[in-house]
Amino acid sequence: MIDPSQHDRFVLHQRIRLIVNQYEFSVPTGEDGQGESEPFCFVQQKRFKFKEDIGFFTDDTRTTELLRIKARQRFDPKATYDITAPDGAVVGTIRKVFGKSLFRSTFVLTNGSTGTEITAREKSMGKALFRRLVGFVPYIGNFAEWLPIAFDFEFLNPEGEVIGVNRRRRWRIRDVYDLDFSADTKHEIDRRLVLSAAVGMDALMAR
Repeated sequence: MIDPSQHDRFVLHQRIRLIVNQYEFSVPTGEDGQGESEPFCFVQQKRFKFKEDIGFFTDDTRTTELLRIKARQRFDPKATYDITAPDGAVVGTIRKVFGKSLFRSTFVLTNGSTGTEITAREKSMGKALFRRLVGFVPYIGNFAEWLPIAFDFEFLNPEGEVIGVNRRRRWRIRDVYDLDFSADTKHEIDRRLVLSAAVGMDALMAR
């Protein structure tokens, strides 16, 4: 059993399914970081639900729950999502910053134990705007997600220092993200909140 609090780097793979969004986490292995461990966390989100409820489990049998993301309200553009452990303990929250997200997707993550707020935003304003414009181009817009346009996030602590990155691999049919929080030497962000945010940035944005 892999304890995410003991790791700084993760790989998130999206599974291709019609009715549900499914994901799995592993950790990079080997000196070059090119290998991966066996998946240690399986995630499932049912589509077309009026109120988001995303479960994190130890494997795809879904018998042992690790985390859960639940929306507080339905159809809220400034939605706040609670992340809880199986015993009900609050791991943290994810809140979308609606105004800023019109130009560059931005979220605020709050650690449940410390109250520390971490800002997660698309790394490049220019690329964020370009990606949005491409989505409106006839014909091309339908395939925008397959183009190698950067969809990368950076995580900043209250002092404005980058403590982590979430990078989408290019030219993939299914989404694959590399997360690196080795710069967060003080563990300002709970690693369980990192996993939740990575899924949320994909699933909650209907990617």
